[in-house]
Amino acid sequence: MKVELLAYTPDADRVCAAAGKSCYSERPAHELLDSGDPDRVLGRIVGMGHHSVIEHAVFTFSVEGVSRSLTHQLVRHRIASFSQQSQRYVPLERPTYVVPRTVESDPERAEIYGSLMDAVWNAYNRLTELGVPAEDARYVLPNGCTTNITITMNARELLHFFSLRCCNRAQWEIREMADEMLRLCREVSPTIFEKAGPPCVRGPCPEGKLSCGKPRKPTG
Repeated sequence: MKVELLAYTPDADRVCAAAGKSCYSERPAHELLDSGDPDRVLGRIVGMGHHSVIEHAVFTFSVEGVSRSLTHQLVRHRIASFSQQSQRYVPLERPTYVVPRTVESDPERAEIYGSLMDAVWNAYNRLTELGVPAEDARYVLPNGCTTNITITMNARELLHFFSLRCCNRAQWEIREMADEMLRLCREVSPTIFEKAGPPCVRGPCPEGKLSCGKPRKPTG
């Protein structure tokens, strides 16, 4: 898995702080960019749960080498934009797939998994050799097949995404991706994402009896 922050709103903390201050001022946001302490102002606004002002900050990520199982979960986050590598137009000439650690750690499991993947790719390649279009041959491909995807979310949706997907109860692969996305966001926008992550970094776990019992420590 590789996650890169392709683009983001420059000075997102400062821009969002100015937007927040403009709600209570006769002056427009551009005149408020350098007034007061933007980190303090924005921290207070976000801490109060007034998240509409951070919708002005947008972040775009390039993610590669993740499974289709992950992206099926990812696209459930509807307030976002996704551009995914097409299996219709990009023939898969070599087998690339994600191997879960629970499989990789045991030789017998790894052999079963690898043998099945080999059979799948042999079938896929044979079908395409026989003239089956890639868009039809792909029906035999597994959820573990790797893909690349571009993700764009505003900061408000990212806070929601991190709340769900950085949780220990999230599926391991999407959690690893979310953790890396959060790390990159904190580098360029530390105030907005200061308390981002699963609910347990901010207070009690909302999962009740389903809680993992191992709250994650606040970062940053």
